[in-house]
Amino acid sequence: MATGSEVYLCIDAYEKLKAEGVRARVVSMPSWELFERQDRSYRDQVFPPDVTARVAVEQASIFGWAQYTGTKGRIIGMRTFGASAPLKDLQKKFGFTSDAILQAAHEVIGK
Repeated sequence: MATGSEVYLCIDAYEKLKAEGVRARVVSMPSWELFERQDRSYRDQVFPPDVTARVAVEQASIFGWAQYTGTKGRIIGMRTFGASAPLKDLQKKFGFTSDAILQAAHEVIGK
């Protein structure tokens, strides 16, 4: 799951998981507030309660994502103030790559 510019990374990781035969989905979460206003049945369709293998990707703070990943999920996000460099270099340094997302997905599904 991701909110915006990270979604394409999730889609790339999803395609790799699909090629491995792993059933997965990508959830674009542009607004937590709008999502929380939806009824429980809709929210449970997006995040089935029995699916605990979840990965959130946020190039900003990790704050708030645990409510969607749960205790068994992973959050790929900034845990420090940041750095200055070309975007691609920063994405690699901080783990904002489809390969890092794929690795996190493998960890949460126990593969």
